[in-house]
Amino acid sequence: MIFRFLTSGESHGKCLNAIIEGVPAGVNINIDFINSELAKRQKGYGRGARMNIETDTVEILSGVRFGLSTGAPIAIVIKNKDWENWQIPMAVKEVEQNDENIKLIEEKTIKNVRPGHADYAGAIKYNQQDIRNILERSSARETAMRVAVGAIAKLILKEFNIFGISYVMQIGNVFAEDVNNPFEYSDILENSELRCLDKAAEDKMKAEIDRAKKEGDTLGGLIKVVYKGMPVGLGSHVHWDRKLDGQLAQAVMSIPAVKSVEIGLGKDCANISGFNTHDEIFINESGHYYRKTNNAGGIEGGMTNGEDVVITAAMKAIPTMIKPLNSVALDKKENVKAHFERSDTCAVSACAVVTEAMCAVVLANAMLEKFSHDSIEEMKNNYNSYIKRISER
Repeated sequence: MIFRFLTSGESHGKCLNAIIEGVPAGVNINIDFINSELAKRQKGYGRGARMNIETDTVEILSGVRFGLSTGAPIAIVIKNKDWENWQIPMAVKEVEQNDENIKLIEEKTIKNVRPGHADYAGAIKYNQQDIRNILERSSARETAMRVAVGAIAKLILKEFNIFGISYVMQIGNVFAEDVNNPFEYSDILENSELRCLDKAAEDKMKAEIDRAKKEGDTLGGLIKVVYKGMPVGLGSHVHWDRKLDGQLAQAVMSIPAVKSVEIGLGKDCANISGFNTHDEIFINESGHYYRKTNNAGGIEGGMTNGEDVVITAAMKAIPTMIKPLNSVALDKKENVKAHFERSDTCAVSACAVVTEAMCAVVLANAMLEKFSHDSIEEMKNNYNSYIKRISER
């Protein structure tokens, strides 16, 4: 990997951090754009009270000068406003063991695991008595930093007129109608409370979320991400770990609550014959190749084929519920109800933004691998030379 990043930080800690390596010199790092991407993640019908506390903005600590990347690692931070209420329970240093501090810590100590979360496996693996040590890092709060990192990846892609879009296709049992070119509906999308292009379906989705909230339940759904402008030949067929669809699947599956990833037709290709699966290739009078379908989702043999890259992800319902499931207390080894801490009823729209960001990371890395990564000028020269060559094939 050339474009690499590490994050750190806890849900109720002081901040989230990231160090990003591999950004070529000369990229315009627009902090307003990064913050606008972070704002998209915080929106969405069915989000919880945490979104009323935080207003996520990024601070760039290094690797950028006068608005341009220098080629050095970029360090960024997002401060948690809720840290003010958690300074004792989440203190880094030892705290004074007075009655008030002990009470604050005990109130935030967790022993009851939540089915479907990292609580049980994490507590066992890391030998933790207080599940908060697992919950704080495994929380989806970490995805705020992924969106910031993905925004920087998108700024690299923008230099080559590569753009992405994400939208919600399903919440609970409500499905939305898809469109052929979602980029034509970007204004509708940004004004939608659920990042949904189908207004009638969105109204039904909101009603479904209201029902789930009233019952103390949560909902998942389906997300679609489309990237346009990808050149032919990113990724490779020669090794398993260089296949671009495999890299995209791994990146998206790493998002909390995502349980499946599909490229193009995905699982539906199992239901139809080869005649209806593969995208026939034609040549026009100008000598340019084109296709009438994109069932492959823009990737064949682990490489981009010039069509839009299309990814669908399924997010499960959030495991933290007002009406908790049956579970166990690890300290007492007895049957209890699962722990509840404030939670979203539905965060599918936020997950769509995170998915779009993680796909940008993979696609930006593929561009850097193909066209060099020391400076954006060198990268563009190599890109233009490549585009000229393949246009003559």
